[in-house]
Amino acid sequence: MFKKIIPLLLVFAILNSGCEAAKNILQQTGSVLVGDDSYVPTSGEAGNGLKQALEIGIAAGSNRLAERDGYFGNTLVKVLFPPEAQKVEETMRKLGLGSMVDKAIESFNRGAEKAAKEAAPIFVTAIKSMTISDAMGVLLGDQDAATSYLKSSTLQQLNTRFTPIIDRSLNEVNATKYWEDVIVRYNKIPLVKKVNPDLTAYVTEKALDGLFLMVAKEELKIRGNVSSRSTELLQKVFAYADAQK
Repeated sequence: MFKKIIPLLLVFAILNSGCEAAKNILQQTGSVLVGDDSYVPTSGEAGNGLKQALEIGIAAGSNRLAERDGYFGNTLVKVLFPPEAQKVEETMRKLGLGSMVDKAIESFNRGAEKAAKEAAPIFVTAIKSMTISDAMGVLLGDQDAATSYLKSSTLQQLNTRFTPIIDRSLNEVNATKYWEDVIVRYNKIPLVKKVNPDLTAYVTEKALDGLFLMVAKEELKIRGNVSSRSTELLQKVFAYADAQK
């Protein structure tokens, strides 16, 4: 009974305060609670909740990928030979050169793991720069709406920033050498079609795909698992989103 009286008193106060005073009251209250199930977040709360969810997802996803075997030990994101070089791998293994191929694959993933560690702050900056104008639509959207929004708005920029990191990382872990060893050896085989895919571009693409995949998994947890909403703001904002579906 008491909970029902509070919002009525608030409405009465607003109606008797004049337009400017009413505006101030609404700004100060930020959002209105009418019972337990009618919390409506302000655009600021929705935006902050959404950004918080993404930052949590980025931290969990990118940190996991940045660990040793973050890519190499995860079949969902493991970087394998490029599609156009599958024939290379098959042929090399048939010739008893599988260990050379395995070294190349491991080095791809070590490079991606190093990049994930360096790139996380770049991703977080992109999240923080997102405007809140689309926050409510994303909040009430599909299960991967936040990840999709982030991908569509930052992928090109991230690709530009990732490329030199991946290139440097691949050289640090000798991936370029192992790759060249495999390709040079393969291209010397009589009658084969010569190949030489752009290794840096390929590993960059796969590293970003893996990063977005892990972020999406974390977003799904936050949307679908109440216990994953680790802050009060996340609990309130996503509970509101749940109630709208």
